[in-house]
Amino acid sequence: MAETAPAPAAPAPAKAPKKKSAAKPKKSGPSVSELIVKAVSASKERSGLSVAALKKILQAGGYDVEKNNSLVNRALKSLVTKETLLQTKGTGASGSFKLNKKAAEAKEKAAKKKAAPKKPAAKKAVVKKTTKKVCVGKTFLHKPIYGLSEIIQRHGIIQK
Repeated sequence: MAETAPAPAAPAPAKAPKKKSAAKPKKSGPSVSELIVKAVSASKERSGLSVAALKKILQAGGYDVEKNNSLVNRALKSLVTKETLLQTKGTGASGSFKLNKKAAEAKEKAAKKKAAPKKPAAKKAVVKKTTKKVCVGKTFLHKPIYGLSEIIQRHGIIQK
C-alpha cells in the first residue's frame, strides 16, 4: 500500500504592510480656550457667563460645538484650574464663569516687568577680614585680630 502525502496547505496570503496614517494638519485658528476667554471677557454679565450661553456664542462664531463638546468642557475645566476663569456657580464644566481680574492684572504686570530693561547691579567693594595666627597653648587658631585681653578671656585662661 502506497501512502499518499497530504496536499500542502495553501500559503497564507501575505498581509499588506500597514500604511502610516497621514499626519493631520494643525488648525490655523485660535484654540478653544482662547475663544472661551474672548467670549467671557466680552460678556457684560456681572455674575458671569453660563455654559449654555457660552456655547451659543462659540457656535455663532463658527465653532462646531456639537462635534467638539468634550473639548469645550475640558477647556473650561483647565481654565478654571489655571485661574484664568472664576467659576461663580456650579462645579466642573457646568455653571457660570467670569474672567479672573486678579490673574489678568498679574499677567500684565509680569509682561511689563519682562519688557523693562534690566540695569546692571552696582558692584560693591569687597572688604577682606585679616586673620592672624594666634598661639594659645599648643594649637594654632585662625581668628580675627583681637586685643590680648580678649583672647585670654575667650579661651578661659583668666576669667573676669
